[in-house]
Amino acid sequence: ALRWAVAAIGGPREETTSVVLSLGLGLAVLAAVGQIDRNLRDAIQQDLPERAPSYFFIDIQPDQLEGFLDRVENDPAVARVDTAPNLRGVITQINGRPAREVAGDHWVVRGDRGLTYSAAKPDNVTMAEGAWWPEDYDGPPLVSFAEEEAREIGVGIGDTITINVLGREITATISSLRVVDFSTAGIGFVLSMNPAALAGAPHTHIATVYAEEAAEAAILRDLATAYPNITAIRVRDAIDNVTRVLSGIAAATSWAAAATLLTGFVVLIGAAAAGERARVQEAAILKVLGATRARILASFALRSALLGAAAGLVALAAGVAAGWGVMVFVMEAPFAVNWGSGIAIVLGGIAAVLVSGLAFAWRPLAARPARVLRARD
Repeated sequence: ALRWAVAAIGGPREETTSVVLSLGLGLAVLAAVGQIDRNLRDAIQQDLPERAPSYFFIDIQPDQLEGFLDRVENDPAVARVDTAPNLRGVITQINGRPAREVAGDHWVVRGDRGLTYSAAKPDNVTMAEGAWWPEDYDGPPLVSFAEEEAREIGVGIGDTITINVLGREITATISSLRVVDFSTAGIGFVLSMNPAALAGAPHTHIATVYAEEAAEAAILRDLATAYPNITAIRVRDAIDNVTRVLSGIAAATSWAAAATLLTGFVVLIGAAAAGERARVQEAAILKVLGATRARILASFALRSALLGAAAGLVALAAGVAAGWGVMVFVMEAPFAVNWGSGIAIVLGGIAAVLVSGLAFAWRPLAARPARVLRARD
C-alpha cells in the first residue's frame, strides 16, 4: 500500500518508500500499544471495579462464621456479603480415564482446584443446563460443573469425574452446568457438590464483602482483632497492582516504539536532504511554467502530507489489527477501537513527513530557474 501511494504521488520512490516504511513501523507499534493499553484500562479500571468486592476473606473457621457475618452484615456501609464453604481437590479421572489424558493441559486439571458444596441452589447462581439436586438429597455424589470449562475439556451432564479430596477419591456424576464469571473478582468455583458427598471433610469458609471505601479500614481492623487467623485480601489493591504492571509494560513498549519512530524520522530527514536537488530542478521547471512560490510550496506540502497520511493510515490499520488480536485471543477480553489515539497516529505521520519535507523546501524555492536549467544542460 505504501509503495502504491508513493508511486501515485511521485518523487524519489525507492528512497521515500523505505523512509515511510521505517516511519510506519514505529507508528504501527505505537498504534498497537495505544489500542491495547486503552482497552485494558477500560476493562480493569471502568468495568471490573464497579462489580468487584472490597475484601476477599479466606480461612474462616466454621465456628467463626457466625461472628464474622454478625460484624459485616450489620454494618450499614456494607452492601453485600457472599460466603461459601471452601475445600481443595484434584480432578484425577474423567469417565474412568486419567484426567490429563482427556483434558490435556487445561488449567482445571493442573493442580488442585477450589471445591464447595451447597444443599440449595445459591441465589447468585445461573444454571446453563440441568437442574440442582433436591435440598435433602442423600444419594450418590453429584457435582455441578462450570459451563465454559466443561465445554473446553469436553464433559457434560451424565459424565463422571473423580476428585481427590484430602487423599479420598470421590467419583461424582455431573448433574448440571453453571454459568461462572471469574472476571467479577467474586466467589466462583468450577466444582460444587451436594453436601452429603463431602460429609465430615474438614474445611474452612471464604467470603467477599462489598463495602464503601470509607468503611474498609474499620472492617479490616475489627475482623483482624477478633479473628487473627483470617486472611484478608483487599481487591482494590490487587486491581491497582495489575494496573501498574500493565501500565509499566505499555510504557516500556511505548519507549521501544518511540526509538523505532525516532530512527524512521532521522532517516526521513536524510532522505529529504538527499532529494533536495531533485526539488530544486522541479521548482525551476514549475517557475518557468508560471507557478508562484506559494503554489510550488503548496505542492511540496501536499506531497509530504499525502505520504505522511499513507504511513499513518497503514500504521493505524496494523495497530488496530494487532490490538484486536492481543485483546481477543491473548487477553480474552472485548475490544473497541480507540479512535482518539488512532487519529493522533495519522496526524503524527502527516506532521513528521510534512516537517521533514518543508524543512528542505526553502532552497529550491529560492533557486533561480535560469541558473538551474543551464547547469542541467
